[in-house]
Amino acid sequence: MLVVERAFQRFDRDLKWRTGVEIVPIQSSSVNNFRIIPSALEEAYQHAQKLHLKVKGLFITNPSNPLGTTLSIHELDHLINFAIDKNIHIVSDEIYSGTVFDSPRFISIMEAVMKKNLENTAIWRRVHIVSSLSKDFGLPGFRIGMIYSNSKTLIAAATKMSSFGLVSSQSQFLLSRILGDKKFTRNYIMENRKRLKNRRKTLVSGLQKLGIRCLDNNAGLFCWIDMRCLLTSYTFEAEMELWRRIIFKYGLNISPGSSFHCPEPGWFRICFSNMSEETLDLAVRRIKALMDSSAPNAC
Repeated sequence: MLVVERAFQRFDRDLKWRTGVEIVPIQSSSVNNFRIIPSALEEAYQHAQKLHLKVKGLFITNPSNPLGTTLSIHELDHLINFAIDKNIHIVSDEIYSGTVFDSPRFISIMEAVMKKNLENTAIWRRVHIVSSLSKDFGLPGFRIGMIYSNSKTLIAAATKMSSFGLVSSQSQFLLSRILGDKKFTRNYIMENRKRLKNRRKTLVSGLQKLGIRCLDNNAGLFCWIDMRCLLTSYTFEAEMELWRRIIFKYGLNISPGSSFHCPEPGWFRICFSNMSEETLDLAVRRIKALMDSSAPNAC
């Protein structure tokens, strides 16, 4: 299994613990804002070959967690062409598709496949989408997920497995009422996107005043921020040292980039959607206190 880098840290658990699947990250860097390039795909594939691993598929997150960016049509084309060339599957996690609050717009992997007129080819049955209502509708406690695929074999297997994790009748009833109200769902998504955009603006402007750069993102509930200037050395040990300092001394729980397999120490994911504006302002003030206590002119 190849995983497009920066990957949500729990994929290590979700993909590996019960299945025994091995993950080979596809490396990307800040040089091109962590975008996917064909050479990185091939390097990851060749690395898997050296490890004597049989590559069966490509796992992507779109929009990305933790980057908060959407894949461009060119990146999706690279992924599709790569999957065709290697005769492998693509699994696209699109759980944040409803949180895209700015341009460019979200393009699903299935839309990209159709744009290339591949409906009657093998890749049509090897592209699969997974999603849930946890992020777009704020319903993580419902534990409702979904799979979209043109593979009858996969759908048949998923249908049989669903018997061990059925959604309760009460959840189904409430969900049908929510999704059945088209006016409510449309207004909810629009308002959610508006608030996410404003909240990101508040966080980014506050961090920029401190000299901390954020990756330009257009989706998700978080920002990918560059705190390399606060490292005592350019190592992952220094990153973890900084993370412990942030969480224990300043009371901020932000995620270090190493937990997402980031190859560059000093990048962190900071969520901005699960707190009030007052709490977000407090978080920025605490980051300022962190910087004030660091080496002069660190950033």
